[in-house]
Amino acid sequence: MPPHLFTPLQLGQLELANRIVVAPMCQYSATDGCMSDWHTTHLGTMAQSGAGLLIIEATAVAPEGRISYADVGLWDDATEAAMAGVLESVRRWSDVPISVQLAHAGRKASTEKPWLGGAQIAPDTPNGWQTVSASDLPFRHGQNAPLALGTDGLAAVRNQFAEAAHRAARLDLDSIEIHAAHGYLLHQFLSPLSNKRTDAYGGSLENRMRFPLEVFSAVRDAFPAEKPVTLRLSGTDWVEGGWDVDQSIAFAKALEARGCAAIHISSGGLDPRQAIPTGPGYQVPLARAVKQAVSIPVIAVGLITGYEQAEEIVATGDADLIALARGILYDPRWPWHAAAHLGARVWAAPQYLRCQPPTHKQLFDTQTG
Repeated sequence: MPPHLFTPLQLGQLELANRIVVAPMCQYSATDGCMSDWHTTHLGTMAQSGAGLLIIEATAVAPEGRISYADVGLWDDATEAAMAGVLESVRRWSDVPISVQLAHAGRKASTEKPWLGGAQIAPDTPNGWQTVSASDLPFRHGQNAPLALGTDGLAAVRNQFAEAAHRAARLDLDSIEIHAAHGYLLHQFLSPLSNKRTDAYGGSLENRMRFPLEVFSAVRDAFPAEKPVTLRLSGTDWVEGGWDVDQSIAFAKALEARGCAAIHISSGGLDPRQAIPTGPGYQVPLARAVKQAVSIPVIAVGLITGYEQAEEIVATGDADLIALARGILYDPRWPWHAAAHLGARVWAAPQYLRCQPPTHKQLFDTQTG
């Protein structure tokens, strides 16, 4: 019997060859929302990793929903065509299922690229724009305050998510992940630290969940029924009085009832006061808590670097899948090395067969499907 990490898994009707996910990782290399040849290189590399699922980075549903001016988008024909070109190239050489993470950054939008400091850019300066959020509270003290979304603004954002989902369907993407983590717009509605509304979208947990659930339903309705829609969630804000694991469980149950195919559990990102106990697998307990409360698959992520560590997470039932981000950027063949270490087989392109080491003659599977 193969190691648990290398057993297949169903996400709805989508079959994954193994339990390893390439997490969505922003590259800050787009122009006006359009993917570039960098994305062909980056996603092409990730598609050759042997992972069971590849998720495209946070993809904004509107220009003002980008984290930075260099973010990928999927809001018009130009951004759709650019993504189509990248996907055509990547798919020519790999059959890995590809998902896209649809996102809106809310008050954390309008920033500089991380390697240029990542600071907020004021709306009246080049590459900057006015941000929006659940309430008019800035992310950091001294930043330009966002505008609280009114009735028309809420409707517009819901429609933007739905339209992006229609475009994802035309691109024949295998699934969609909705970004409701890391302090971005949907997380801003969920957390009582950022949501101070007094209408039907603020106050109680039921009210704070209302808009994210409406967005989920809009995306689910716009995407083919046979293809999975999942959601990424911060399990906790790591700030007293903020979003926490108990609220995450309630939200996960509500998502499951609406047809969510999987929950991807991360944490933090909403408040600069966060005190994150960073360490190997530090978010796994959050994934475990959610998994114990729902019947749909749960993805764990965060400082999962060891092969035995990843196998244990899946084998013990803490999560159904593990996601790799920085670790797979550092080692794009991590799934190969994990398979070799654990005595499993993993997909590789025929062009790479001759690199199979003498100690692992049965490592590669070149079958596609």
